[in-house]
Amino acid sequence: MTNFLTKSISVSRAVSLVSHGIKPFVATRGLATVKDQSFTLNKKPPPPIAPYAPVSLKPTPATLKLKSGEVYTGTSFGANVHTSGEAVFTTSLVGYPESMTDPSYRGQVLVFTQPLVGNYGVPGIFKDEYGLLKFFESDRIHCEGIVVSDYASRYSHWTAVESLGEWCTRFGVPAISGVDTRAIVHILRDQGSTLSKLYIGEDPDFSKIPYSDPNERNLVSEVSTAVPRGAAVTVLPWNFNFNKVSDQFDGIFISNGPGNPTKVVETVQNVRHALATYKRPIFGICMGNLVLGLAAGLDVYKLRFGNRGHNVPALNVLDGKCQITSQNHGYALQDNVMPNGWTKYYVNANDGSNEGIRHTTLPFKSVQFHPEAKGGPQDTEFLFDEFLSKVRTDKIQREGIKTFVPETFISQPQVV
Repeated sequence: MTNFLTKSISVSRAVSLVSHGIKPFVATRGLATVKDQSFTLNKKPPPPIAPYAPVSLKPTPATLKLKSGEVYTGTSFGANVHTSGEAVFTTSLVGYPESMTDPSYRGQVLVFTQPLVGNYGVPGIFKDEYGLLKFFESDRIHCEGIVVSDYASRYSHWTAVESLGEWCTRFGVPAISGVDTRAIVHILRDQGSTLSKLYIGEDPDFSKIPYSDPNERNLVSEVSTAVPRGAAVTVLPWNFNFNKVSDQFDGIFISNGPGNPTKVVETVQNVRHALATYKRPIFGICMGNLVLGLAAGLDVYKLRFGNRGHNVPALNVLDGKCQITSQNHGYALQDNVMPNGWTKYYVNANDGSNEGIRHTTLPFKSVQFHPEAKGGPQDTEFLFDEFLSKVRTDKIQREGIKTFVPETFISQPQVV
């Protein structure tokens, strides 16, 4: 292995020197050896090596412009298209395939605070025993573009099948590297999230790209889609009135999603009706927490720069335990005054924003973070177990089962 590495490095250096018009000793000695062998075999010497053809290695420039006026120039390593969206940042150290395929990033230009991105490439389409994607949140990239400080075009990982740049190009997503992401994050942190434009090519003409504000769109309708835990799950569209069929289900799960929760009016109305008529367990995550809060009578507000990362501490107000969570949201519930019958469940240990609510007497609760943690920590994965356990218990009591029955003998709970 050592010899192989040494020879590889020598050849690489030799090629580099030759390209600059220098004849390295290693390369000359190698050619001489081949030449001597040729004469020994009474063969004609090989033809002279043709001079290197000029190859243009000039990178494609890219420019990022924030609506607040700042402009950053760098290099493109993704699709050769322009884009626009809300500039947001994530503090995740790893997990860029999961973040980029998270529908919650719909309409956003994602800035990575981690300096080096792309070093482990992009994995292939691997599925688990239940047919779910193992390394992605969905089957496509949802963010509008990405911004990194240092892009690693050469990757190494046993699951990787392509580079981050190749992946972005294949999905038509522009990407820029070589910019000061620290400065960008400082701006987003101090003044809040802002709209941005990403131009690929020479002489950027930003007048050709209108600012696109994803918060003015119903993003949930654009992405509307399970970890298996012994439950039969029926996935319904965002605006489906599930109250018409709710008696067929043992629980309701309100999923995560992108954008402004006030835009999903139909969903909020349907959940509000369920809170008044449905007494079986209801659980929501991320956007589901915002929807449940709106349905319960709370207001929402836009966070200054949002909470996005795999290392956000959330404090459980019931037992005082602090758990590290994966988050991706730009809105929060205004929980300084809680509606009758509702109380806080989790609080963000960094900024004090709401991270969850629960009903004091009925089996309704939600959290602002992602317990499924893909990628990220699994500290709060138990919340899914609690929800399914409550669904099973409620089903047993409702169907009149008086004695303990193992879960394997209970018909699968139906969750919508």
